[in-house]
Amino acid sequence: MAIHIHNSLTKQLEELVPISGKTIRMYSCGVTVYDKCHIGHARSLYIFDVIRRYLKFRGYDVHFVRNITDIDDKIINRANELGKTSDEVSTQNIKWYYDDMERLGVDRADIEPRATENIPDMIKHIQVLIRDGYAYESQGDVYFSVRKFPEYGKLSGQSVEHMLEAVRIEKGEKKGDPLDFALWKKSKEGEPFWDSPWGKGRPGWHIECSCMSLKHLECETLDIHAGGRDLVFPHHENEIAQSEAFTKKTFAKYWIHHGLLTINGQKMSKSLGNFITVEDALKKYPVDDLKIFFLMSTYTSGIDFTEEKMIEAHKANERFDILFWKASHILEKYPSPKMMTADFVERHKAEFVAAMDDDFNTPKALAAMFNLLNETNRFIESEQQHPQYGDIVYTAVETMENLGRGVLGLFLREPDLKLSPDDEKLLEARKQARKDKDFKKSDELRDALKAKGIVVEDTKDGQTWRFA
Repeated sequence: MAIHIHNSLTKQLEELVPISGKTIRMYSCGVTVYDKCHIGHARSLYIFDVIRRYLKFRGYDVHFVRNITDIDDKIINRANELGKTSDEVSTQNIKWYYDDMERLGVDRADIEPRATENIPDMIKHIQVLIRDGYAYESQGDVYFSVRKFPEYGKLSGQSVEHMLEAVRIEKGEKKGDPLDFALWKKSKEGEPFWDSPWGKGRPGWHIECSCMSLKHLECETLDIHAGGRDLVFPHHENEIAQSEAFTKKTFAKYWIHHGLLTINGQKMSKSLGNFITVEDALKKYPVDDLKIFFLMSTYTSGIDFTEEKMIEAHKANERFDILFWKASHILEKYPSPKMMTADFVERHKAEFVAAMDDDFNTPKALAAMFNLLNETNRFIESEQQHPQYGDIVYTAVETMENLGRGVLGLFLREPDLKLSPDDEKLLEARKQARKDKDFKKSDELRDALKAKGIVVEDTKDGQTWRFA
């Protein structure tokens, strides 16, 4: 089967056909480092990591670039607020950004270029646009002339006339048409600057992504350009215009956009007091709970973060934990289990692949994982006399972990399998209390163990335990 992607450019579901063989050149707009990452950033970082993982799982050679915007109006404003330099603000927030990625278990892109490291290339790009009549200099600023690019609006589906209703020339801007956008900005007093043919200044935000994507993916047309839906206009629309005016070729074959995240139905903002950083979220919720919450919605849809949904995600995650613990105790009796073909395992793995082939449908892929989980539980309970019992349990669990870890980025942190001596004594004391039919003491010990993160269950085979 082929992978199909909803292409934001054509508004259609299309078969993924790379430009060159099995190589996929993929670019995602990264963070602007003026503050700590919030859980909306976490969704973007995670879901595009899942997509990259799946493309690799399906045999593609993925070259992935995600930029870092480390010079921008927001960074300059934050630096002024804090009495620091722009470089100090961006450096600190880049460190926090990588800390967050480590916490999330999200892999870095193959290349994560910073805007400030690529400014000479941006200047060359702008010079070509001026030479070819697509851009003009105005008192130290450089603007892209939107009306010179007839296809402007093809991604967002907006006409020039409609756009004109929503734009105006801001005070201090020296552009000739309200639709034109800045490629280069003359630096104000006290702002960071770089020398250019138009004087001291800095690049506009849009030109950064065009330049860094083409440069670091070493191509003139990207296979996939990814980002949030809030970037479709004007950022991605402007990227297309300035890139295609530069190369005279299609900028990106496929555009994919993730939906936006709200908090209890409201847009996240500091003024509303509902701004949740990645760091704070992961102090409260296990990372796999947060990831399962993201997976429960298709990447193209909006998603609403609520306590109820996080409880639902936690319960779902706990089901995996319970099965893995159960299987680990079973497989202690089978020292050398082997992977083998098991019909129910293959069936649910095929379900998983079919779901991900359909525009990376993670809710259906997750459902396939739970179908495999349920059938594995049934096999464990009802097929204990099966001649290949251990091998099939091992195959089912290993398949689940491989899909979860390798594609969905789950189960990356191995649980601590060791009990402390004190915990072992408590478990032994509870076992004895049950044997002595001292159920009051047994319940008290169970509660004490639960408070320490150890869940005790009584089965027909006796007392079992697992970490919560």
